[in-house]
Amino acid sequence: MKKYLLAILTLILPLITFAQEATEKGIDQKIDEAFKPFSDTVSKYVFYDILGVPIVLMLLVGSAVFFTIYFGFINIRRFPMAINVVRGKYDELDKPVSEPMYGDSTPGGDAIETIRDESQEGEVTHFQALATAVSGTVGNGNIAGVALAIALGGPGATFWMIVCGLLGMSTKFVECTLGVQYRDVGEDGTVYGGPMYYISKGLKEKGFATLGKIAAVFFAIFCIGGSFGGGNAAQSNQATIVLKELMGLENAGAGFWIGVVLAILVGIIIIGGIKRIAQVTEKVVPLMAVMYLVACLYIILSNFSLIDDAIALIFKEAFNPTAIGVGSIIGVLLVGFKRAAFSNEAGAGSASIAHSAVKTKYSASEGLVALLEPFIDTVVICTMTALVIIIFNFGGGEGAIFQYGGDGTGAVLIDGASYEGAGITSKAFAQYIPFSDVFLTIAVVLFAVSTMISWSYYGLQSWKFLFGRGKAADLTYKLLFLTFVIIGAAASMGSIWAFSDAMIFAMVFPNMIGLFFLFPVVKKQLQRYLDAIKTMKE
Repeated sequence: MKKYLLAILTLILPLITFAQEATEKGIDQKIDEAFKPFSDTVSKYVFYDILGVPIVLMLLVGSAVFFTIYFGFINIRRFPMAINVVRGKYDELDKPVSEPMYGDSTPGGDAIETIRDESQEGEVTHFQALATAVSGTVGNGNIAGVALAIALGGPGATFWMIVCGLLGMSTKFVECTLGVQYRDVGEDGTVYGGPMYYISKGLKEKGFATLGKIAAVFFAIFCIGGSFGGGNAAQSNQATIVLKELMGLENAGAGFWIGVVLAILVGIIIIGGIKRIAQVTEKVVPLMAVMYLVACLYIILSNFSLIDDAIALIFKEAFNPTAIGVGSIIGVLLVGFKRAAFSNEAGAGSASIAHSAVKTKYSASEGLVALLEPFIDTVVICTMTALVIIIFNFGGGEGAIFQYGGDGTGAVLIDGASYEGAGITSKAFAQYIPFSDVFLTIAVVLFAVSTMISWSYYGLQSWKFLFGRGKAADLTYKLLFLTFVIIGAAASMGSIWAFSDAMIFAMVFPNMIGLFFLFPVVKKQLQRYLDAIKTMKE
């Protein structure tokens, strides 16, 4: 334990020295000024557009529509079946058989570090896999991300978030089926899965080994960047915002020191491997998610008469946006799709890393389970957050409290003060629930820590794919990861979220190469699973 704490301090001490040499006002500014140019450069290439539409958006929407049609609207037609799989209705199919089946190799021992929610033999049921994955995706993307979407794009962004969530269900099905199909099992029983493996192994099967290797390497690089950005810096950034507001910390340097504390906390978990802390976090976060949903429902039902007005405004603004700076339908659509994809990660491929170790003999069964994630995360939870903020901005019928579009950076003025991200959601909650600022602060911090832990695993698997599975490589990655906890807490929301968006969306390009080469494999595995269910019923 001492050596792990020493490793954390080795990273933290130079940063503390840097802080002491800078003025309190200059700490955040220096980090922001150093970080923003890189963030802007990456965003420029990832969101390169043709005729005003970013290529990555065309790719996400086009592929989601294609997969939805190709698989016969699987996101709707197989929704009941997905629920039945989670309920364990078809668990009998996963019992041992005398003959090996294609693509059904699973580790015999404990799936170390794969999914923390472990069953008796170290593998997980479909329900456990879904619960663990959802607790990793439900977080600040639902709280801060939705607020950012509405602040930038207005209520209409909510409509496009829902559309993205529904279409993303089909994409999630494809990538998580492939994640199980092409997973790798180490000598110690550890499962390694995700786009790195199905891109490299799958394309090799198709006769494109070189392309597969190159695409897999790029995905791993982008996934590491995503773990530093959206899965880390953006999370610590939002946790810092609500903590500063709750504690009344106005000086710029406070963000840096909050980041140091968060880095130490996260470091104890991911470097020291203290499973007890992780287990407590995993039990608390789902509970906090349920409490958050109950709070949203209370606010929405307390303003029942405004629900139809809010829904009408969402549809109206989706096709005729009036938010400052959003400009057009494409503008508000882009805002909605950005935030939805950031929240549910459909198309980015990260979820398949977590799903790859589930206990099943049919890869398509886990794909069906995975398609429920975007529905829960985006269609349900994000929509509820959006309704809370829109109802809040009606001002009790006395006029808008803040102007949609704000200053174009995601910040809006409320009662003369500037608020952004989770801060906007916090103000909406405070309007209707006493002491909600404390509750929401705890929720944001817990969600942030939980997401950082999950993404440290995603990034670590990508790091291992590139640099091997040794302890030195592990420690190097984790120290870099902790550095970005501090960077995220100290830098401004604009630059951090720009970098986070760029990294998450960059993952889409190599991931889609794998999906478009291998979707016929998914079709074959789906039919195999449907045939097995049919036989079982007979």
